[in-house]
Amino acid sequence: MTETVKKVQGSTGAPGSVPAVLLVTPSDILEILAAGVRDFRASLLYGLAIAGIYSVGGWVLILLLVYFDLPYLVYPLAAGFALIAPFIATGFYAVSRSLERNEALSWGNIVTSVWEAARRDLGWMALVAGFSLFIWMDIAALLFFGFVGLKSFSAQELLREIFTTPMGLLFLMIGHGVGAVLAIAVFSISVTSFPMLFDRDIDFVTAMVTSVKVVLTNRTAMLGWCVIIAVLIGLSLLSGLVGLFVILPILGHASWHLYRRAIPAAPD
Repeated sequence: MTETVKKVQGSTGAPGSVPAVLLVTPSDILEILAAGVRDFRASLLYGLAIAGIYSVGGWVLILLLVYFDLPYLVYPLAAGFALIAPFIATGFYAVSRSLERNEALSWGNIVTSVWEAARRDLGWMALVAGFSLFIWMDIAALLFFGFVGLKSFSAQELLREIFTTPMGLLFLMIGHGVGAVLAIAVFSISVTSFPMLFDRDIDFVTAMVTSVKVVLTNRTAMLGWCVIIAVLIGLSLLSGLVGLFVILPILGHASWHLYRRAIPAAPD
């Protein structure tokens, strides 16, 4: 960890106030990612198991969309997984915190700590993430119907319609543009709010405001972190979600270390 003094901005974390945030540099982001890799290697079986639940759930939902003849929603759903990934990563926050405290890892401790956090405002933040995914799926469907029509397509016909027709290509460009705007908005309110809500007993609105404050204070570093997440999630999609077995734990653990780096420890 770089031994540099970070400038604190904002309040001192008094009760009811928005916590202070620290400056995060692009080099910090690389150290945070390296810390995520270290935590994953130190808890390999836990990381693979948690990521496996997420990946298998994704495969089941995708198969259901295909079964109900909704292939046009497969890609939006897969891409939209990134919107709820910070909540799924709560298990990784529990692992990283235990490693940080030199505590023995056990499923009992992980499940208990996640359950206790979910009973606080972490549960409300999860609803915000879930609602964001719901909105994204609605937008994707409306855009598809608007540009491609209400016709029924097989998977092969759908790909041909999207990639070889002017309306299909326009749908791709606008759809990705709208998705990017929504993803940046969700990233801003959730990048540190989920680990913060897991770690502290605060309200979810304060956590979201603090997360946005972290992003605005550290625009360059957070842009770099957003790009890293987008690239790694994109690679996971290309791998048929198999890559999530490795990428999700690394990003989850790294998100914990980003929270630790960006927000001072709560006063005792």
